[in-house]
Amino acid sequence: MSTPWLDALTCLSIEMALTGDRDDPVLHQRQNSQAARLGMSGAEIDAARAGRSFDLRRSRALALALASTDERDEVRERARQAGLCEQACREVERLAGQVRAIDKQ
Repeated sequence: MSTPWLDALTCLSIEMALTGDRDDPVLHQRQNSQAARLGMSGAEIDAARAGRSFDLRRSRALALALASTDERDEVRERARQAGLCEQACREVERLAGQVRAIDKQ
């Protein structure tokens, strides 16, 4: 799920944030296994599911993924100030859209 602009931890964190409230133990176990392979701690997993991160750039990416349409421009600007390039911001939005589309099925 990694993209040229986002690392695997950020991509997984976005997925976890957008699916954190789903009652799907199989999904959560798959995510936990992937997170462990990537070296995430339990606290990092819990934070990602809550839409947060201990890493500033990842935190801004999560905020962008979770942003409503009305607040997206302001949140994107904060992400840019934290060091995400425009391509990374677009990838965050694309990935969030993909996860939301799957979630609606």
